[in-house]
Amino acid sequence: MWMKLRESLPRAPLGGIGGGNIRPAKGPAMKVRVSVSLKNGVLDPQGRAIQHSLEGMGFGGVTDVRAGRMFELEVDETITDAALNEMCKKLLANMVIENYRIERLEA
Repeated sequence: MWMKLRESLPRAPLGGIGGGNIRPAKGPAMKVRVSVSLKNGVLDPQGRAIQHSLEGMGFGGVTDVRAGRMFELEVDETITDAALNEMCKKLLANMVIENYRIERLEA
């Protein structure tokens, strides 16, 4: 049964994942950095584990660690700030427990 299901799934084009879906950029490319971090008051077990490891390695004086994520996007210049905000709200950040910051980088 799983073979029938597998055969019915769409296949990626030759040349790797998404190889046939590459579209040319509409304008010159620019880099955007999105930093995502937990909101204040949200427990951060990963940050706590990092802090504990630093102490165990002899690095004293670290009183708190907050772990986060950073994404670098290459976009064409037609991408608006509103579109970047939507990307963050819908996929890159969990708006219940996380904040995000968008930064357009120089070329």
